[in-house]
Amino acid sequence: MKKIGAHVSASGGVENAPLNAKAIGADAFALFTKNQRQWISAPLTEESIRKFKENRRERFAPGCILPHDSYLINLGHPETGPLEKSRSAFLDEMQRCEQLGLDRLNFHPGSHLNKCSEEECIAIIAESINIALSKTKGVTAVIENTAGQGSNMGYRFEQLAAMIEQVEDKSRVGICLDTCHSFAAGYDLRTEKAFTATFGEFDRIVGFKYLRGMHLNDSKKDFGSKVDRHESLGKGFIGIDCFRFLMADDRFNGMPLIMETPDPSIWADEIRLLRSFEK
Repeated sequence: MKKIGAHVSASGGVENAPLNAKAIGADAFALFTKNQRQWISAPLTEESIRKFKENRRERFAPGCILPHDSYLINLGHPETGPLEKSRSAFLDEMQRCEQLGLDRLNFHPGSHLNKCSEEECIAIIAESINIALSKTKGVTAVIENTAGQGSNMGYRFEQLAAMIEQVEDKSRVGICLDTCHSFAAGYDLRTEKAFTATFGEFDRIVGFKYLRGMHLNDSKKDFGSKVDRHESLGKGFIGIDCFRFLMADDRFNGMPLIMETPDPSIWADEIRLLRSFEK
């Protein structure tokens, strides 16, 4: 069975995120556990933690929740000061997931900023993950593929595989694939043949055993653009068939399938549409 939802607001406290997800008919959701535009946020209160667990308990198992870290974090930063700042912020995010009883944290791997090689950046990212895993328990570091915009790493499956290869505890590392990012990076999803080929390549290079979630987004930009611009399902260059194929594929059962599409007012409609494609 598919677990479908959206990246919902946690405004007013993380405990509101499960309620916002329930309101759109979701059975999975994503959230920020802190203000994603700030390096430092107030610690989670015991009351917020208790209410979050209470509000999610009946409908949302931990494995159906895919928290996302701050966009400020760059775990591949080539300079020592900013890298340490990012690593400290990432550890805080992992610890927040621990406090909330969540088992995974989704993050963009990082950027080399044209100041080091791709190989060096990948090694820095893997070391950053290793440090965070060594200081936490029970939370999987879920690397999100990118569109390849600017100097962002993780836009090729080979780069994701190289990161995983250098992570010491492979039981606590995973991948989240974003359909928009994949398409923008040059992985076609528009036809059944292309969809099958792309995920066959992912399985061969990375392995489906590492897939811990998906972001379901159409793309405002055309194939191979390397530009990360999400669009509502069926309204972009990917088209609706990709999501039909995905919903009919048992390999995506049980994991959080999260929309980050740009119009929250139609999320409930998009969830119903996706469910209509299930066989």
